Amino acid sequence: MQHAVGAPLPPHGPGSGHVGRPYQAQHPGHPGPPPISPPPPGPGQAQPPPPPPGQGPPPPTPGQAPPTPGHAQPSPAPGQVPGPGWSGTGPTPPAREAVGHTGHVQLPPGGPVPLPAPPAEPGTGGATLAVLLIGPAGAGKTTVAKLWAARRRVPTAHVSLDDVREWVRSGFADPQAGWNDHSEAQYRLARRTCGFAARNFLANGISCILDDAVFPDRPVVGLGGWKRHVGPGLLPVVLLPGLEIVLERNAARSGNRRLSDEEVARIHGRMAGWYGSGLPIIDNSTYDVETTARVLDDVLARSIASPPAW
Repeated sequence: MQHAVGAPLPPHGPGSGHVGRPYQAQHPGHPGPPPISPPPPGPGQAQPPPPPPGQGPPPPTPGQAPPTPGHAQPSPAPGQVPGPGWSGTGPTPPAREAVGHTGHVQLPPGGPVPLPAPPAEPGTGGATLAVLLIGPAGAGKTTVAKLWAARRRVPTAHVSLDDVREWVRSGFADPQAGWNDHSEAQYRLARRTCGFAARNFLANGISCILDDAVFPDRPVVGLGGWKRHVGPGLLPVVLLPGLEIVLERNAARSGNRRLSDEEVARIHGRMAGWYGSGLPIIDNSTYDVETTARVLDDVLARSIASPPAW
């Protein structure tokens, strides 16, 4: 049983064990402790007459505690202040929480994320953003996204779809096994989880950058799905270095994050379809991570001022 912080616990009454539970409820089949008899009258005091048949006990005299009733007064409704005479027996009603809150954390609104207001300083400044960084395996999406999020002067979170997909331990749809119904179902689930996380961060004033290898030739599964789960305020940016750079970075990977050279080349070729899409594209073939993060911030500032059509 839980009680509001700072509220006194209900007292133990006669015939009760734990708070608010009768003795018989805790010990089935046991007759319970003997009733407590009232103290005998003192010298010179008369024994009060018994009540007439069909009537209840007489009211207490001034200064005398009321007799213990057979049933406790009902507890007040949640959010209602206990009235006079409430003994506190029974569960303390919980305080009513504000609608749309759990503790002090603001829940995300039901509507999609709107476009952010233009910042009043160079770059993205203190704007609260939802960013989707797109690129093939080995483009440096996760590394650049982490650095960009860490260098901002306002709270910013990073969520990688690949990391969320790997939350599935048993039965994980390994991308090396190819694309099938099983892997697509886990991808859709991970994307929906990332979208809710982004909206949850934004509802609490924290920007969020997500990264995913979104293909331009599958808009419903890729970019269209992200737009549904986050909203039109999501700012997509494509990170697309040359094939040689991508192959070199992929070779340095290990585990299921490392793909075959043929798969990397195929993915990179499909990513070229983003050219002419209207989305901003950064060729970071000759940039280090620091430079790429600065270029990303400048591109996002321009996207806020003139959102891309997607």
